Amino acid sequence: MSTTQSERLRELLEPLVTSQGLDLEEIAVDSVGRKRVLRVVVDSDAGADLDAIADVSRALSAKLDETNAMGDDAYDLEVGTPGAERPLTERRHYVRATDRLVKFQLTEGGELVARILEVDEDGLDVEVPGVKGRKATSRRLGFPEIAKARVQVEFSRKDKKDMKEEEEA
Repeated sequence: MSTTQSERLRELLEPLVTSQGLDLEEIAVDSVGRKRVLRVVVDSDAGADLDAIADVSRALSAKLDETNAMGDDAYDLEVGTPGAERPLTERRHYVRATDRLVKFQLTEGGELVARILEVDEDGLDVEVPGVKGRKATSRRLGFPEIAKARVQVEFSRKDKKDMKEEEEA
């Protein structure tokens, strides 16, 4: 997809997504066999439930039909969320990942797996889990120090609500 087409689609669709209380994270047009697929990824600080996805999908579909922005050839519109192991590329992504375990690739080289504790304008405070009985340590990462970051899936971690309920019992 050409940059200009991507920019035109973003300019056309972003106001609709924003009006639904969501952020437009990504737009991609792919060819799947003879078909084209327009993939739109949306999210919000509170997450995007199925009803919100359905509402924005209907609004985007109507706007695309009205403007003929995709041309006359058939295409499928897919609207979804970034997924569990999303890459973090914007400050708002880090804010949304607060209390999540993240794998960081650092600009100076090396990797770090840590839990995001707090995010501000300049970077984030993280907690590096202890290894082999050692205590967890705190660390500050400035955004320029981060080359890449991706949320990690945790299958056995109890969330704060579960831990609070166990303490009260």
